[in-house]
Amino acid sequence: MADFIVLGAGVAGLTTALELRRAFPSATIRVVAKHLPGTTAGTEYTSPWAGANWASFENELNQFAEYDRVSYTRFLNIAAESPESGVQVLPLRIAYDTEETREKRLWYEQLVGGVTEVPKKELPPGAIMGLDWSSFMINTVVYLSWLQTQLLQSKVTFLRRNYNHIDALFLDFPNTNAVFNCTGLGARHLGGVADEAVYPTKGQTILIAQPKEPLKRMYVQHIAAWENEFAHVFPRPLGGGVIIGGVRRDNDWTGEPDMQLAERIKKRCCALAPELGRPEDLQVISHNVGLRPSRKGGARVELEKRGGKLLIHNYGASGAGYQSSW
Repeated sequence: MADFIVLGAGVAGLTTALELRRAFPSATIRVVAKHLPGTTAGTEYTSPWAGANWASFENELNQFAEYDRVSYTRFLNIAAESPESGVQVLPLRIAYDTEETREKRLWYEQLVGGVTEVPKKELPPGAIMGLDWSSFMINTVVYLSWLQTQLLQSKVTFLRRNYNHIDALFLDFPNTNAVFNCTGLGARHLGGVADEAVYPTKGQTILIAQPKEPLKRMYVQHIAAWENEFAHVFPRPLGGGVIIGGVRRDNDWTGEPDMQLAERIKKRCCALAPELGRPEDLQVISHNVGLRPSRKGGARVELEKRGGKLLIHNYGASGAGYQSSW
C-alpha cells in the first residue's frame, strides 16, 4: 500500500504521476502544487506557455537523448490512440544558415522514419540547407488538461498547496513513502533543495489566429546573426491557433514581453512560412512569456534519501520538458 506525492503539476509532474499509477495500480498518489492545469500564473507556471514540439537538442544518443527517444514513442501512441489529447503527428522543417548539419549523422534518424534534405528552391531567405522529418505538435493547454483528466479517472488526487521547504511536505504527510520533486524552476528556491545550478531561460512567443488555409507543417529557422533568437511556427492542433517565436535569454527573470522582439518574430516567421501572410495582417491573440527551467549540467533525475524517506528529483529539462517528459 505505497503512498506517493508528486510535487509540481507541470508536464513533468503530471507525467510522473501517470507513470506512477501505471506502475503502482493500488497506491495512494497525490499531486501537490501551487498551480494546476487550466490556471494562468504568469511565468511561475511554465508548462502552458511551451511551444511545444519534438526536436531533440542532443547530438548523440546520451542520457538526455534517451529521454527524448522514449518520449517520441509514447507520443506516437498517444497521437494515434487519443487525438483529443492535443498531440498530433506533423512534419517538421528546420532551416539552417550553415551546412554543418549535413555532415552529422542524427541519432534519431531511424526513430523518426528518416530525415530528408529540403530542396533548395523551398528554403526560406537566409537558409543554406534544411531538413524535414516527422514530429509532433502539442497543444499544451489541451494536453495538460488531458493528463490531469487521466489522473483523476485513475483516482489520483490533487491538492493545491504551496511549500517553501521540502521537509514541511514530509511533515504534513508522514506516511508517504516517496516524494517526487517536479518543481522546475522552483527547485532553485525550494528549501532543502535550493539548487543554485537552476536558472531561467526566458522564452517569448505570439499566439496568432490560424490562417484560412491551415498550415501543413511546423517550421524552425536558425541564423547565427540572430544570436539567442530564432524563428519557429507551430500550428497547434484542435483549434489552438499558431504559436510563433522565439528567443532564449538565460538568467532573465522578467515576465514582460519585448515588443520590439515581437515585431522581429512576426517578420521572420512570415518569411519562414509565407502561408501566414503579411506580418501586419497577423491576428494577434496574445503575447506570451515563459521561463524555461534550465540547469547547469542538464536535467536532474536523481534519488536522494532524506530522513528515512525517498526524494526523487526530476527537474531542469529547460526547453526539452515536453519532448523528454515520458
